[in-house]
Amino acid sequence: MQKLHASIAVSSLFFAILSTTVSADEIANKSVVEQIVDAQTTLAKGPYKGLRVNHNKGIVVTGSFVPSASAASITKAAHLQNTPSKVTVRFSNAGGVPTIEDTNPNANPRGIAIRFELPDGSITDIVSLSINAFPVSTPEAFLAFLNARIATKPDSPKPTPVEKMVAATPSLQRFIAIPKPFPVSFATHHYFGINAFEFTNAQGDKHYVRYQILPVNGQELMSADEVAKAKPNYLFEELPQRLKKGEAKFRLVAQIAAEDDVVNDPTVVWPNDRKLVELGVISLEAPVADNATAEKALAFNPLILLDGIAPSEDPVLLARPGAYAVSVGRKLAP
Repeated sequence: MQKLHASIAVSSLFFAILSTTVSADEIANKSVVEQIVDAQTTLAKGPYKGLRVNHNKGIVVTGSFVPSASAASITKAAHLQNTPSKVTVRFSNAGGVPTIEDTNPNANPRGIAIRFELPDGSITDIVSLSINAFPVSTPEAFLAFLNARIATKPDSPKPTPVEKMVAATPSLQRFIAIPKPFPVSFATHHYFGINAFEFTNAQGDKHYVRYQILPVNGQELMSADEVAKAKPNYLFEELPQRLKKGEAKFRLVAQIAAEDDVVNDPTVVWPNDRKLVELGVISLEAPVADNATAEKALAFNPLILLDGIAPSEDPVLLARPGAYAVSVGRKLAP
């Protein structure tokens, strides 16, 4: 069970926020999103002042994005037309412990958040992971999973609360079974948007899509022996050195849903044979001068959208703005 528990610990994914200890009465009056925040803080043995509760070990880099000609065929969104835009990208480890080793299994899946800044000052964000699924399909189920993990102690009778939930939840079983490899670099990993968005082009045609962010030179992963020999901060040390030698480039791709694909459930992986449309190339150029300051200032939100892109009705996706609002408020609190 120790190995299983370590594997599923990586599932506390998107709600990267701070919290405080609360009473039972206060919990009863809190929203599901606030309770998720509190549960993640408990699991991380936080709060850690000024930091996110999850994916809080991160590195921020800057670069540019050049859209592909094919992007306009599926969306009229301004950043996917003819004009290049600036990008700010944050890579991160999973987990709420800011000192987590890059070689720790609980540091998977890795995160990538991308902010596009257009010449007119408008912005839009993409938030993705190095795994193509979420463990459960609703915020309520996610909260139940977090609480089951909290309730599971080293001396808990078998089956433990978390074992019971995994046994009763096929999506958790599928999530645990997905490989979670260690990348050579943040710049050599695949990343996936697990939530669907509705794209509309200039002619009014609509498609549901999920993002893929793929290294131009292909994915490079480490063997078990290489992971065992790697330094605790190897990813955070490697990326600045890589960018000194040249840009790191990713393809931004849209995977197009077929008519019968599930678009409102992030636990469902679309088949690999679905059509892919090239949206453009992200070129990463350099780390920011002051990473700590940049980290505090950034609050990515996948529902900051431009005309031509709309959210699906995925309840996990729709819950995230509330979580980010709590995040900003608590992160900036004295």
